[in-house]
Amino acid sequence: MTLAELRQIGVEGIVTSLHQLKPGEVWPEAEIRNVKDEIESYGMHWSVVESLPVSEGIKICSADWPCLIENYKQSLINLGRCGIDTVCYNFMPVLDWARTDLHYLNAQGCESMLFDYPTFAAFDAYILKRPNALADYPVEVQAKAKLIYERMSVEEREALAHTIIIVTQAFISGVMGGEEGQDYKKRFLAYLGTYKDIDAATLRQHLLRFLNAVIPTAEEAGINLCIHADDPSFPLLGLPRIASTQADFEWIFKQNTSLANGLTFCTGSLSSNEQNDLLKMAKAFANRIHFVHLRNTKQLGGKSFFESGQLEGSVDIYAVLKCLLEEQKRRRESGRKDDRMPFRPDHGLRMLDDYQRKANPGYPLIGRLKGLAEIEGMQTAIERTLNESK
Repeated sequence: MTLAELRQIGVEGIVTSLHQLKPGEVWPEAEIRNVKDEIESYGMHWSVVESLPVSEGIKICSADWPCLIENYKQSLINLGRCGIDTVCYNFMPVLDWARTDLHYLNAQGCESMLFDYPTFAAFDAYILKRPNALADYPVEVQAKAKLIYERMSVEEREALAHTIIIVTQAFISGVMGGEEGQDYKKRFLAYLGTYKDIDAATLRQHLLRFLNAVIPTAEEAGINLCIHADDPSFPLLGLPRIASTQADFEWIFKQNTSLANGLTFCTGSLSSNEQNDLLKMAKAFANRIHFVHLRNTKQLGGKSFFESGQLEGSVDIYAVLKCLLEEQKRRRESGRKDDRMPFRPDHGLRMLDDYQRKANPGYPLIGRLKGLAEIEGMQTAIERTLNESK
């Protein structure tokens, strides 16, 4: 998808990152300006970074934590100097996101992404062979996982591991990068091992230490930091999850009350947890939502789901969008300078000519254009209703 194509379909701003830099490196001001200038040459702007990665050393509080924090702070300063005012990040250990099938076909023949919990359990216990992995799954899931594994060919087992460990993590510049090799499963297990003494309570304290260190810098730079929900929003691989539920975010915002400590409200990630009430969460955290991902999931039961586009699925996108537009209206009326709430139509369905194009999983041109049009139409109707009611 080119900048020229994005401009044609009505995109106003670009959400991007310096993907060529590894987590923990300082983002040079010159490189930030180069990207910004290119985007602006097409009549669009760059005000949202997704993401400025939090390195694993920060998450586990390794010996080089002070250096990594200083690098992060300098990157924020450089971004602020270039006019970037919103930075999305996550605090997920090792895996940034997980799916078991990146080419799942829905009933209409569109390609989507699937997370099948028993299949993930089969990967965890029998392919990755994480010690005591089965104990993390209910008995019925254990039985399904064993059957799934036994029915898979050697090639299918390898393909599943490659999808979970390499494809998704290389895409978002995670800890595995593109390092395939024969021993990538062993190296992945080693990464998991760095969290053997870190439970959810400890990881929370590490997040708080990070926030207390960087939020003052973000405030001075004029930047809102917004944490992205865990994806999926429940524990995997024995790793702690601390940004998955309403209680998680209540804790995060109570510990550091600055409005620069905000939220990326991702309806897809949050809806992966069937216990989450997204409208309730949108209302509870409305004044801290600085960036929005609008997409939908369809629940299949037992922590399994597939991505179902924008409007159809388990999320009441209309109600959530109405809540967010009401919050934006309140901000404008109260004089808040950060009244903008940029959104992107996240993870579209692959359809039509998308099959002739190369794109990262979840990012087809036509499928996302469909999602953008749907959200834009709904937004226009809601805004008109709100204005008329006033």
